[in-house]
Amino acid sequence: MAFKIVRNDITKIKADAIVNTANPEPTYMAGTDSAIYLAAGAEELLAERKKIGPIAEGDVAVTPAFALDAKYIFHTVGPIWNGGNSGEKEIVRKCYLGCLNKAIELELESIAFPLIATGVYGFPKTDALLIATSVFSEFLSDHDLDITLVVFDNESFSMSGKIFAGVEQFINDNYVVEKIHEEYMCSYQAEPQVQRQERRRLFRNPFKSDESRRAKEIPAPKPYEASAMEDYMPSAVFGSAPAKRSLDDAVKNISDTWQESLLRMIDEKGYEDVEVYKRANVDRKLFSKIRSNKFYQPKKSTALAFALALKLNIDETRDFLGRAGFALSKSNLTDVIVEYFIEESVYDIMTINVALFEHEQPLLG
Repeated sequence: MAFKIVRNDITKIKADAIVNTANPEPTYMAGTDSAIYLAAGAEELLAERKKIGPIAEGDVAVTPAFALDAKYIFHTVGPIWNGGNSGEKEIVRKCYLGCLNKAIELELESIAFPLIATGVYGFPKTDALLIATSVFSEFLSDHDLDITLVVFDNESFSMSGKIFAGVEQFINDNYVVEKIHEEYMCSYQAEPQVQRQERRRLFRNPFKSDESRRAKEIPAPKPYEASAMEDYMPSAVFGSAPAKRSLDDAVKNISDTWQESLLRMIDEKGYEDVEVYKRANVDRKLFSKIRSNKFYQPKKSTALAFALALKLNIDETRDFLGRAGFALSKSNLTDVIVEYFIEESVYDIMTINVALFEHEQPLLG
C-alpha cells in the first residue's frame, strides 16, 4: 500500500474511511466538518453522531458514511491552536495515529485525511503537514494501508521553502530554463545597443571579406596543420585505429539489468525486500512483478523511488537509472528536486513527494 497527496474536496474522494475534523459536541460547524455532513446527508449523520455524544480531543469515533463514497467516517477532535505550548502538536499526532489504528482494527484498505485542525481551529498548516507525513511514514513501515492526504487550497502547499530552505535556491541554480534565462537573456538585454547590433552583424557573416576582417581586426582562420595539432593532442589521436570488437564481444560484456542491479544492492546493503519497497512507496504486488522478471522495465518515477529507498548517492543514482534507460536531467524539474534531496542526504519519499506536489510534479512510487 502507499501514500499519495491530492488537491481535491475530501467529500469527492473514494476511500474505505474519510476522516473528519469534528466538533467535540454532537453538532457540526463550518469548514470540512460542515462539508462532510452536507455531502453525507446531514440529518442521518447528525443522528448517528448524537448517539456517540461528546468526543475528547485526540479521540476517534466512527459512523457510517451514508451518501459519501466510503464505508465509514472517522470523527476525530483536534485542538484549538494556542501558540503550540499547550500540547497541540501531540494531540494532532494522536488524531492521525488513532484514525490509522482504527482503520487496521476494522480491516480497511484505504483512508483519506484532511490536514487536521488547520481550518477554524487555526493549527498551522506547515506543522500539520510535518506531523502527518511523520506519522504516515512510521505507520506504513509496519502496516499495509492506502493513505491519501487531501488538500483543498493552494496555501496548504506553499511551504516547502519553509521546510527545506535550500530547495528553491537549488532549483533556481540548476533548472535549465532558469539557467538559460540567466546566462543568455539577461546578459543580452544588458548589452549596449551599438555593441549588440555589431555582434549580430558579425554573427551573421563573420568572414564576409578580407577587407571587413582587417577593418575589424578579426584574424583569419589558419589552415589545418597536423604538426601544430600534435603538440597539443595525445599521440594516440594520430596513431593507428583501435582494434574493432565483434558483436559477440560486446554482448559478453553487457552489465546487470535494472532488476538485477536492484536485487543485488538490496542484498549488498543488508536490507529486507519489504523495507525497500515500502520506502519506495510501492506495494507488494508491484515488487513481486519486479522480482519475477529479470528484464522488468520500470517507469522513471518507480526507478527514482527505488534509488531513494536504497539511499544511493547521486553517482549511484545516475548509474541505477541508466540501467533502465533513464537519466537525470537539468531540464526536468522532478529530477532537479530529487537531486537536491539526494545531495542533502534526505531519502524520505513522503518529504520529497510533498515538495514535488507543491511544484506540481508527479509523485514518486
